[in-house]
Amino acid sequence: MKTRNTYRMILLLVLFFLTGGRLAAQKNQVILQQVSVEAPFKMPKIKTPNFARVADFVITDYGAEPEDKEKNAIAIEKAIAKAAIAGGNVIIPAGEWKTKKIHLKSNVNLHLSEGAVLLFSPDPQDYLPAVFTTWEGLECYNYSPLIYAFEAKNVAITGKGEVRADISQWRKWFPRPSAHMESIKRLYNWAQDRVPVEDRNMVNDTSNMRPQFIQFNRCENVLVEDIQIRNSPFWTLHLYLSKDIIVRGIDMYAHGHNNDGIDPEMSQNVLIENCVFDQGDDAIAIKSGRNPEGWRLKTPSKNIVVRNCLVKDGHQLLAIGSELSGGIENIYVENCKVADDNEKLMHLLFIKTNERMGGHVKHVYFKNIDANAIREGILGIDTDVLYQWRTLVPTVVRKLTPVQDIYLENVQAKDAKFVAKINGNADLPVRNIHLKNVTLVNASEEEIQTKNVEGFVMK
Repeated sequence: MKTRNTYRMILLLVLFFLTGGRLAAQKNQVILQQVSVEAPFKMPKIKTPNFARVADFVITDYGAEPEDKEKNAIAIEKAIAKAAIAGGNVIIPAGEWKTKKIHLKSNVNLHLSEGAVLLFSPDPQDYLPAVFTTWEGLECYNYSPLIYAFEAKNVAITGKGEVRADISQWRKWFPRPSAHMESIKRLYNWAQDRVPVEDRNMVNDTSNMRPQFIQFNRCENVLVEDIQIRNSPFWTLHLYLSKDIIVRGIDMYAHGHNNDGIDPEMSQNVLIENCVFDQGDDAIAIKSGRNPEGWRLKTPSKNIVVRNCLVKDGHQLLAIGSELSGGIENIYVENCKVADDNEKLMHLLFIKTNERMGGHVKHVYFKNIDANAIREGILGIDTDVLYQWRTLVPTVVRKLTPVQDIYLENVQAKDAKFVAKINGNADLPVRNIHLKNVTLVNASEEEIQTKNVEGFVMK
């Protein structure tokens, strides 16, 4: 028995040295790390994937050629399939690579080398067949997001390279003609009537529903780090029904229609840090489903921390809503700055809902924020924001949104109309709003404007 054990130890030592200090079974392995995040609420540790010990799969080894979107799309798909077997980095080398849609899988890191550009086709046909996705808080089948992950675990997009959307065709879809409006009306009614999502196909000649650039749909352990994002058909980075997410050090520019920067929707345990936003819409917009969808899925967006970010341009630093029927809670934004020459900024924090949304908003913390000129004000809360839906469909079910426990501290701006403007609902007033050391140098209107608010404190 002693001799057998000795041989076994020798064999293990040989394997150890042959594998560079790791046993063979450990060679291709995505490691999960836990990241602690400070917040004024109980914030779970975020599980994030580390791809340092997995193999690399370079797309040129699978037939990629810079100017050939067909070959590149096939090469990327093959590399992803290989990497998913045991975990791997799909490497995009330096240079410009035209491509079609990319569908990520579990245990795969799409890594863009410095100097690499993935240039996505403007042809809508390159994003078919339709996939399980969303449109403004309603689930449906639609054109695939340009980069899409569905029910994936341990998935990432990293590197110093760039993803860029050619929006020459999508730009033609920016307007909302009557045919498009009828399509979103039909989708809303399908959701209201609980029509199965697989029967809500929105790909036809008239819907013109643009896809998100990047969507993580029902994913876990997600990392997006360091990349540059340029242009987008619709929302730029959509985190949908996903959890344990870190978005770090990315730089995005997207000035098309509805070009929010990051949209966490019904997602939980999220850290967004050290990012730069240059948007045609909100920098960060937290959502949780529209009306029947949020009520059906019953998943609040919660435990979301945003810190050390710069907003060069965009409508709001942080918007909450208006799709928030699943509820939004435990939000912390700290140490963020808005560039002095921001041309579009409306509010630093804007909470918007209406009598059809239901859901809830609570425990929102805003601390150490600096801005210069703001078109509206520092804090806006409006419980009657309906946009096109006001005349498109009637109120089918009336559900008010309780909004409470909002805290702003050490927030400064130079020029704006007001410090805070709150339009609560008479049947359900906004409650418990605390402002501490919130200063506006030049106000062109009354600094504090409140309607149907209980418990407003300013120190």
